[in-house]
Amino acid sequence: MTNSKKVIAIEARLKSCRNVITLGVRPNFSDYSPQDAKLIRNAKKIYYPTTFYADLFDAMGKSIFPSYHTYKCVQDKIKQTALFNLLKIPHPKTRVFYGKRQKPTITEYFKFPFIGKVPRGSAMGRGVYLITNEDELSAYLNIVTPAYIQEYLPSDRDIRIVIIGNNFVHGYWRIAPPDDFRSNVAVGGSISLAPVPKEALDLAIYTAQSCKWNDVGIDICIYKNKYYVLEANMKYGKQGFREAGIDYIKLMEDMIENKEL
Repeated sequence: MTNSKKVIAIEARLKSCRNVITLGVRPNFSDYSPQDAKLIRNAKKIYYPTTFYADLFDAMGKSIFPSYHTYKCVQDKIKQTALFNLLKIPHPKTRVFYGKRQKPTITEYFKFPFIGKVPRGSAMGRGVYLITNEDELSAYLNIVTPAYIQEYLPSDRDIRIVIIGNNFVHGYWRIAPPDDFRSNVAVGGSISLAPVPKEALDLAIYTAQSCKWNDVGIDICIYKNKYYVLEANMKYGKQGFREAGIDYIKLMEDMIENKEL
């Protein structure tokens, strides 16, 4: 395939794709070679531009994938929660507490046990705490600010549904290990390829479309026969693809070639 038929990417996510030229991340645009800078300026669309360049390309009117809206919510649970509430997307009761005056009021809004999370920059189940008493709450508050508190919906599994472009591409169950409340594969959770309920799939697609996210893993739990969106992961893992025998690189190559992205 000639270079003229390849698309341009910044991040390394598509580096193994035969129809993608990956230029790498340069914090200073002036560090790109004249040839690479020309490729970026002339490209109709830039793939995986990074959060930094997504803002700049959007300002100059250049198309990107994933969408600008996808990048605005990357690893930002506070912004995601606000968006879910605005759009009336079912989401566990969640509240953010800022500063020394607000944090002592947490137990006025939530009863033990509840969940405390690192609200920005955390992923793969890290920075998520089950808080069962005052001592655990104090330990959480000593390391996290602001405090992101969410009601605990007991369950030993959740559902990960991946949306790429406008398409559902994969869905699977994530089952928590016996000694942990988290179902993330990175902390020992296992994957089940049992059929995903249509209600979960419909909710994930509705959420992605409503939030204008087009490359995202939506995590959904079922509690008392109701479906809740827990959070969105724009940097989702690939283990679920591997276990299902889905070649992620081939999938992305085909979607690019078919102009689905």
